[in-house]
Formats: sequence, structure tokens, C-alpha cells
Amino acid sequence: MIPVIYLLAFSGGFVIMSLELLGGRILAPYFGSGIYVWGSIITIFMLSLSIGYLLGGRLSVHNPSSSRFAAIFAVAAVLLLPLTIYAQGIMEFIFLRVEDPRYGSLVTSIVLFGLPTVILGMISPYSVRLLVDNVAESGRVAGSLYFVSTLGSAIGTLMTSFYFVLWFEVNTIIILLIGCLALLAALAFTADRVFAK
Repeated sequence: MIPVIYLLAFSGGFVIMSLELLGGRILAPYFGSGIYVWGSIITIFMLSLSIGYLLGGRLSVHNPSSSRFAAIFAVAAVLLLPLTIYAQGIMEFIFLRVEDPRYGSLVTSIVLFGLPTVILGMISPYSVRLLVDNVAESGRVAGSLYFVSTLGSAIGTLMTSFYFVLWFEVNTIIILLIGCLALLAALAFTADRVFAK
């Protein structure tokens, strides 16, 4: 089960950074790609992740299991789906009502990316809880896990910025991320059943 949890943490980091980079592409047609747009995106991702870390830590103390961990990935996949359908309409709605593009990009970032990123932020603390058997090992486990998760983020950043945006449309990449999260949810759920026997 341990390698599966590390794979899930790695993949979670990958998806988070891939989504964050795509955020700039998604907002660009309406709000440009200036520093205020990136400031908005980064701020909302950081705030959402911090809330996710807090919630994931709290959730992990109540009967932690791989099936509940799988649910985090499944919920994240479901919450990303509206991006492929409603993003354009939401951006147009906000663009026409918020005159200052700084605040327009900030509000849009909250609406489009806030909730999915909160859920994705729950992955790391929940992973730590599943791996920690005793308090004495918690620091080592957390360090290893955050190393793997951050490595996933770095690779997700490079793959998205160097390759994915050249090969695919933005919606196609989001659908691939949704598919990846759904497969990870299935993997976590299946692993829970296998290792529980």
C-alpha cells in the first residue's frame, strides 16, 4: 500500500501544478497574461491549498482509510469537469461586470479554481496520515511524502509548459487531468480492498 500512497501524492502534485499553469491560458483571452493575472492565480491557488491542507489534516484524524482517500480524488475530478463546460461563460459574465481586470482575474480565479484546488490540497496531509504508524516516524514520513509530492509538482509544471500546451487544447488537457484523477481514485479504492484482505 505504501508505494500506492506515494504514487497518489506524486500525481496529486502533478495535477495541481498542471492546473495552475493552465489557469493562465484559460484567463488570457479575457484578462490578458500580465503579472496581475498570474498574481491572482497564484494567490488563489496558495490560499485554496492552505485551506485544503487544513481540511485534509482534520479529515485524516477521523477513521482514515484508502477508500476515503480515493473519494478525495473522485471529488476533485468531478469539480474539474465544469471547467471544460462553463469556463467561457463564467469569464464572460465576470468580464462584463468587473471593470478592473486585476479584480476580474481574481474573482474568476476564485470561481474557477478555488474549490477544486481546496480538494486537491487535502491529498498531502491525508497521505501523511495514512503512512504514519507512530509519532517517532512522522517527521521522516512527512519529509519523504512532501519530497515526492513536490517532485510531482515540478514534473507537472515542466510537462504542461513544455509539452502539453503544444500538443493539446486546454480543454483536452483538463479532461486528461480529470481522467487521471478518476483512475487514481479507482487505484486507491482498489488498493484499499486488496490490502484490507
